[in-house]
Amino acid sequence: MNQDDLLKRTKHFALDAILLFNQLPKNDLFRTLGKQFLRASTSVGANYRAASLARSKKEFYAKLCIVLEEADECVYWLELMEESTIHSEEIIKKLKQEAQELVLIFSKSRKTVKNSLNSSR
Repeated sequence: MNQDDLLKRTKHFALDAILLFNQLPKNDLFRTLGKQFLRASTSVGANYRAASLARSKKEFYAKLCIVLEEADECVYWLELMEESTIHSEEIIKKLKQEAQELVLIFSKSRKTVKNSLNSSR
């Protein structure tokens, strides 16, 4: 998967998160969980976009670490939404799977960049 594919994928993830947020029940619990998830999910794409403009490998690595943290945070908020309801919404499951895949992708990317930084010393 190349950089352009990931830029599109993380943007699509954010757009799907916006759709989910608008579909959540209008109560205090889901408003709180939803806002936290919305912040993290839109941050994944925004920070990956910033990483793609990095001026050095070190800067790219630092931004990639943020992307990974935000993607993992998305998984957490989605797990809470999923487990705090009597039934699981299909969109929550779909977004959780995508967030987990993004975590794996960015985790591997981070490891690759770290190895590259270490070997260039």
